[in-house]
Amino acid sequence: LVETLDAVQGFEQGEGKASSSGIPILFPFPSRIRGAVYQWKDRTYKLKEGDGIGNAIHGLVLDRPWRVSMADDRTAIGEFQLSVDAPDRMEQWPTDFLIELQYRLNPSVLRCDIRMVNAGEEDLPWGLGTHPYFKAPLAATSKFDECIAQLPAADSWELVNLVPTGKKIPVNDGNDLRLGGKLGELKLDHLFTSMEVENNTIKSVVMDPQAGWQVTQVTDGIFREWVVYTPPKRPSVCLEPYTCMTDAINMRKQGLDTGWRVMKPGEEVRTWFEIHVGPILA
Repeated sequence: LVETLDAVQGFEQGEGKASSSGIPILFPFPSRIRGAVYQWKDRTYKLKEGDGIGNAIHGLVLDRPWRVSMADDRTAIGEFQLSVDAPDRMEQWPTDFLIELQYRLNPSVLRCDIRMVNAGEEDLPWGLGTHPYFKAPLAATSKFDECIAQLPAADSWELVNLVPTGKKIPVNDGNDLRLGGKLGELKLDHLFTSMEVENNTIKSVVMDPQAGWQVTQVTDGIFREWVVYTPPKRPSVCLEPYTCMTDAINMRKQGLDTGWRVMKPGEEVRTWFEIHVGPILA
């Protein structure tokens, strides 16, 4: 048995921040919105500040209960609709939405199929991300410092106070994870881009060479931007796939290809990710 996901003590009892354990779901925007303010179709929207430096963070769905429509030993389906599950937040987004997740667990693979629906009468601007906390090391006899994170990203976005300036920078010796970087040598809260996509999928890996195990996250190619975060004083690493860059709803004004998307009323979009556990491949 290899435990792969990290959680703070008491998480199963509802203790601790919702964004600090397991696989938080970030929708309808991942990461931050600068100043917790954005404009959409000539209207200004104000969000709740949440990161301690004045920005909104990680969407509207991760810290409220979801409705579970089906669950057994291997499958669970949950859904969240803004107007139903957080009606007090309707004023923070241009229209209503529904997001549904179906998790399926096999002996060595966890698959999540995601369905997002514009449940309102206006266009739905959106971005999606996940925030998995992967354990490192993967065995009690291994060391965190020797574990490796791997991500096929050629560039990162320059950040000021964790919000992008719009400048793209090639990765360097301190954050190039294409061939893997030892966690003991990394201190990251970086937004990566220019991903290597193969067969419309992207792969990231956490390896524990001492234990001989690796965790491979495989995602739909729609997840074009990735945050890598090394939480301080925790035996874990976050490899976070996003469909858009941080602050995409505001950064689009610079004419950048931010990944920000819009759904028409009644439209739906589907995507997926998988987490595989197995021996390190030669």
